[in-house]
Amino acid sequence: MLLRLLLLFTVVPLVELMLLLVLADKTSWQFTLAVVLTTGVVGAALARHQGLRCWRRVHETMAAGQLPGDPLMDGLMILLAGALLVTPGMLTDLVGFALLLPIFRRLVKRWLKRRFEASIRVTSSIPGWPPADRRPADHDEIIDSRVIDVPPERPEQP
Repeated sequence: MLLRLLLLFTVVPLVELMLLLVLADKTSWQFTLAVVLTTGVVGAALARHQGLRCWRRVHETMAAGQLPGDPLMDGLMILLAGALLVTPGMLTDLVGFALLLPIFRRLVKRWLKRRFEASIRVTSSIPGWPPADRRPADHDEIIDSRVIDVPPERPEQP
């Protein structure tokens, strides 16, 4: 994990710098600066617009009495896209614009869900519990309940 972070924070900026220098060499520094500024402004505006739409979806989902899992994941990806788009660079812009596309976000959500599900393991400290015939199936529904203790009525005294 540490190696991945080291690569992320050292190699990616170096590659971005190299690409910007190559672009400036092939065109001009003014064009390169214009590309960096334009992608930053356009990306921030698109991320803001989609972020507000996502915020409304979160509220609508919660108002319907559901957990807003998918809209929240979309919101996190849109936030990441905005951060990537205001960061100067061509690779970060490419990933940022891709994250603003709903179809790409759907693919990323599927991949993340599979990865999270693969890493979750349900265990029990009691060997053999729950029994095989009582383990929940994919179609079972979990019902939440609450027990309220009502004190017994006192007999009336004459």
